[in-house]
Amino acid sequence: MTLFRALLLAGLVAALVWTVAQSRAIATARQELDQTLLLTTRAVQAEIDRLRALPAVAAEDARVRSALSASGSLLDANRYLETVANHAGADELFLIDSTGRTIAASNWNQPGSFLGQNYAFRPYFKDALATGQGQFYAIGVTTGIPGYFLSARVDLDGTQGVMVVKLDLRPLQETWRAAEADVALADEHGVVFLSARPDWQYRPLQPLAPDVLARLQAARVYEGVGLDQAAPLFSAPPDGPDARGDGWIARIGQVPGTLGRVIAVRPLGGVQLAAIGWAALAALATLAVAATLKGIEQRRQIVAMRLSQSERLEAMVIDRTADLAREVEARKQVETDLRATQEALIHTEKMAAMGRMSAAIVHEISQPLAAMEATLAAAEMGIKPDDTRTPERIGKARDMIRRMQRTTKHLKSFARKDTVHLSRVDLRAPLRSALDLVLPRARAVGVTPALHLPEHPVTVMAGTVRIEQVVANLLLNALDAVEGIAQPGIEVSLSVDEGDATIVVRDSGTGISEADLPRVSEPFFSTKHSGEGLGLGLAICKVILADFGGTLDIRSQEAQGTEVTVTLPRAPQESLS
Repeated sequence: MTLFRALLLAGLVAALVWTVAQSRAIATARQELDQTLLLTTRAVQAEIDRLRALPAVAAEDARVRSALSASGSLLDANRYLETVANHAGADELFLIDSTGRTIAASNWNQPGSFLGQNYAFRPYFKDALATGQGQFYAIGVTTGIPGYFLSARVDLDGTQGVMVVKLDLRPLQETWRAAEADVALADEHGVVFLSARPDWQYRPLQPLAPDVLARLQAARVYEGVGLDQAAPLFSAPPDGPDARGDGWIARIGQVPGTLGRVIAVRPLGGVQLAAIGWAALAALATLAVAATLKGIEQRRQIVAMRLSQSERLEAMVIDRTADLAREVEARKQVETDLRATQEALIHTEKMAAMGRMSAAIVHEISQPLAAMEATLAAAEMGIKPDDTRTPERIGKARDMIRRMQRTTKHLKSFARKDTVHLSRVDLRAPLRSALDLVLPRARAVGVTPALHLPEHPVTVMAGTVRIEQVVANLLLNALDAVEGIAQPGIEVSLSVDEGDATIVVRDSGTGISEADLPRVSEPFFSTKHSGEGLGLGLAICKVILADFGGTLDIRSQEAQGTEVTVTLPRAPQESLS
């Protein structure tokens, strides 16, 4: 392992370990923050619940009700509220009439008394009249001291009032700061009003909407602190209970029974240092392992160098042996290809000689056969009427002469390369003509070939007579195949497929064996055992179709019949002038 690779691997391992360590440290920090959040929430809830029922209980006193109905002494009500506030540990306890004016207060005899002050703009007053109870945190308008207000509506014979108790939550804040606990308490709008961090005091968690800021200013909740100019603590909205800041993480929870939220904060400095330490240790361990592996690799290379000479010699011997074997195989392949080429040349020469011989045979035999047929015809005319055997013998002789003429005609077609004259041919006409030619033979076999032709012309560039010759030859082969079998059947169909004309001749005859199928179109190869066939029919068909640009395909299975497909390119459409 090279130095660069070792350093790269160490960096990757360090990055991975740093990521895992940081994730685990943050997860542990979240668990600790959740515990802090739970304890802080319970402490705040307990402090608020301690005096939650005090406004409703104090409002049941006869002195308070008499003061609200203006039938009793206000001094008695003030002294009663002062006594209750002192015993309950409340900051202030005061009674407000339906107009929002304070008519009795526990601080009636102190500077900054609430008596005569109108608090109709406060949400705790409005909520109490509307729903029966209210709670709100705000900075005192009269005293300038912040507090948490709990209110309860007082109903008296058509007259309504509101009893309010003010809690001073600053002792909680002092406790947090003394314990160096990074916690804070925010109101329903996300404004921090208690915090162990002084720089968080009266700052929103996220930017306040203009309408929210307007409502807070109208209610004089944080009067004199410049809330509209305070920077938000979070640059992005919290993700559920999680929040992130610059160098710290936070968890946010709801205080049950209130609209306030508790925030617990944990600096990330220690988490980052621990993650960096683990990453450094992982990098050093990786480098140590890499150095150890490098030493082992160097020792292995030294041993390998000592053994390499013998291994190289063995490899050279093996390579040379393989080269010789490949050379021998190549020479064998060349000899095989040479023999195959020689055999192909010999076969080609044989075929050429056969063609020349066929032409000579045709030339030498055609005229004698014609003369013999004319002689037999003349002899037949001179037969006596009572001679019955001689005409039969002459007929047999003429049949043999005609068979020899057909043979010479096939040989002439096979040996001679005619000039191909192409014209536009509608294939339906030669198919009908070919079927008419073989009908006598078909009746003798006992089968009527089925002909399937399309309604529209199928035109190719070919010769009508030669196409008729091809189809007739294929039909005669099919008749030979179905002769003597039960329920013989022959079908001839014409169709168009992707621009080509296709002729299919299908029979239900004895079929062709798999061994003979590749050779059936070779000259002088025949599967007929009667000696009547020369094996030139399919060879001549292939030659004719090749002149027209067509092909011949034969598919067959023994005892399942044969299918011969002729494919010819369709003639181009004639342009209209």
